[in-house]
Order: sequence, then C-alpha cells, then structure tokens
Amino acid sequence: MQLALESNVFFWAIEYIATFCCGLLGGLCAVKKKYDFIAILMTVWLTGLGGGIIRDVLLGIFPPVGVSDKGLVITCLFASVTVAIIYPEVDRLKWIMVGLDALALGLYAVNGTQKALIYHTSGMTAVFMGLITAIGEASFETSSSTMCPRSSATAIGTPCRP
Repeated sequence: MQLALESNVFFWAIEYIATFCCGLLGGLCAVKKKYDFIAILMTVWLTGLGGGIIRDVLLGIFPPVGVSDKGLVITCLFASVTVAIIYPEVDRLKWIMVGLDALALGLYAVNGTQKALIYHTSGMTAVFMGLITAIGEASFETSSSTMCPRSSATAIGTPCRP
C-alpha cells in the first residue's frame, strides 16, 4: 500500500494544484495590499506551503517538502508571477477564487492525510494531519491578508498598527 500512495500521480497532482491555488489566493491578498514582488513571492510561498511545512515537522520529516521539493517551490514562483501579471483579471473572478479556496482546502486535507498514511501513522492521526495541513494553509492565508508592510524592506509579517 505504501508504494501505491507514494507513486500515485493523482496525489502529486493534488499537491501541486493545491499549492498553486493557495499561492494564488495569498498572492492576490499581497497584491491588494500593494506589496512589492519579493513580498508577494514570500506571501505566496507561505500560503502555498505553510501548512505542509507544519505537517512535515509534526511528522518528523526533515527537511520539510516545502523547502526541499523544487517542483513545489517553482509552483509557488509560477503562482506569484501569475498573480502579479494578471491581477486585474483574477480580482474580477471573486466567486471562482472562493471556489478555488474551497478546492485547495479540500485538496490539502486529502494531501495531509495521504502523507501521514505513507509514514505509517494511525488512521486518526492521519485525519488530524490532514486537518492540520488544511487549517495551516487557511491560517497563513488569513494572516497574510491582515498584514500591512508595503515592501519587503519593512518588517514583513508585522501586524498593522492603527
């Protein structure tokens, strides 16, 4: 069963699509806040891969896939370039973006559960790892939309002060 879970192209596609969707949504928040490109890239990376990094650390996988997998990092780069170039078109598609957000959360839940099963955790632990992966992505996306630095030279990640 382990070989079937690890080598299944379907699960790899889920991971890449979910990373792109979450990265796109995080990048959209960053563009709306008028971040520069480096800050957009960092926000996309955090929202696209943050929950997976939390999951990997909890499972004891070092280095986390969000840092070590070149394909996922390139997917985040592609999402940041996409949102920077086609921002006006993406901004008009609010309902599609809500649908992509729901799709990405569901895909990350499946991905987190599958990854936990590969590492021989119990069924309940696998369900919680899927939940943590999805919630981690959602929390990074929510926190990126409430931050306010205008450029990467300022303190990225510092909450807005009134």
